[in-house]
Amino acid sequence: MAIQSRALPRTASATVLLTRPEAASARFAAALEARFPGRLRFVTAALIAPEWVADAVPERDWTALLLTSETGAEAAGQRRPTTRLPEIAFCVGRRTAEVASAAGFEARGADGDAAALLALVKASGLPGPMLHLRGRDTRGDLAAALTAAGIEAASVIVYDQVARPLSADAITLLQASAPVIVPVFSPRTAQLLVAGLQDHQLRAPLHLAAISPAVADALASLPRAALAVAVQPDAPAMLAAIGGLLEDSRLS
Repeated sequence: MAIQSRALPRTASATVLLTRPEAASARFAAALEARFPGRLRFVTAALIAPEWVADAVPERDWTALLLTSETGAEAAGQRRPTTRLPEIAFCVGRRTAEVASAAGFEARGADGDAAALLALVKASGLPGPMLHLRGRDTRGDLAAALTAAGIEAASVIVYDQVARPLSADAITLLQASAPVIVPVFSPRTAQLLVAGLQDHQLRAPLHLAAISPAVADALASLPRAALAVAVQPDAPAMLAAIGGLLEDSRLS
């Protein structure tokens, strides 16, 4: 985890601004509270919200699903009773695999990023065709990469992530002088945060935790007091990144 910082003043508690969808923010807040009991307070201002898309899945003998997000796994679970889907689901990370497993799929987790998922699928020896259930906005083309590697794959859009403006509570928080910890989990959320702050005077020293170097790059234009980049793109590493920010700072 890389940290660049100026000291965070010691206060009775630090404020964390959570920008993920409501359910994911609540879950991460609970994980933070369990790890740092009594040290944090939370303001939730979801910058994206999932919206299901009704695109049809072609009728084929799919050998496996490719799931690159928790929301994609939720969509697969919703469609399972009415759509013929394969039993095996290759999942990008631990949380996605947990959701897919709870939906009844045989989840195989890459515990990493899209490159790790691609490597896992290749190593499995399973043939195509495979089906990637994905969001409208995505980085790269997993199905095309697999097809180029000799494993036929196709993708179907099953959800959208609708942008939401910064809430009034978030703007008030960011215009105050107290420091704010902001964990950011995707490049798109980072872009929305940057765009949302353009029309508002930012006074709060920002202590940013980015889930990946790509997210850190998307946050580059924001003035910040500290930046921590998770060592791998998952929630445990983000908890550790925030722990590093807290330990690196001198809360007083």
